[in-house]
Amino acid sequence: MAQPLPEPQRGRPLREEIRDTLRTRIFEGHYAAGTRLVERDLAAEFNVSRLPIREALRMLHQEGVLAERATRGSVVAGLSEREVEDLFDVRASLEVLACRRATERATPDDIATLWSILDRASEALAKGNINEAHRTNTEFHDEVTRIADNGFLKTALEPLQGRMHWLFRHVTDLSELIQEHRELLAAIASGDPERGAGQSIHHIGKYKEQYPDTV
Repeated sequence: MAQPLPEPQRGRPLREEIRDTLRTRIFEGHYAAGTRLVERDLAAEFNVSRLPIREALRMLHQEGVLAERATRGSVVAGLSEREVEDLFDVRASLEVLACRRATERATPDDIATLWSILDRASEALAKGNINEAHRTNTEFHDEVTRIADNGFLKTALEPLQGRMHWLFRHVTDLSELIQEHRELLAAIASGDPERGAGQSIHHIGKYKEQYPDTV
């Protein structure tokens, strides 16, 4: 069943709530690549005007999650073999930097937060809640970027986050992924930037070879 629109958070625009819901549906496979998203139908489903739907779709276009087709309008985008390779190249540059800076700047509270996220991932996996396990593993990477505390890095990553999170969803061995994240966190907690960066390079390289040619 597709995820319903959550209760709006105070002060948060409706377009962002709709964008997040649609993005989650895409990541969880409710909308396959090539699926057409019709503004009128979504407005009726969410019981809202077309304006926040249009704005949400525009944001997903900017993230690369949706593509424009001349005869079909907005459709869920896929990634070609070349695009997957290019995305990993960019990820290797930006995410390794994020891990290096996070290693330098993480506080004890930051480290505790990261351990808590991975504990939640393990608990979700043990309960068979695969979608929640995926969400928490994605949250781990987002938290590392926050801890890195580099505004330019955050700005550079934002347009890529949707596609990168989508790639994260293609990892099939979640127990191994969680263990990889625990090893990465141990490197970040060490306070040694070279160790943090090196473990990040290892982590990204290991999973690059496991992805399909197109997603």
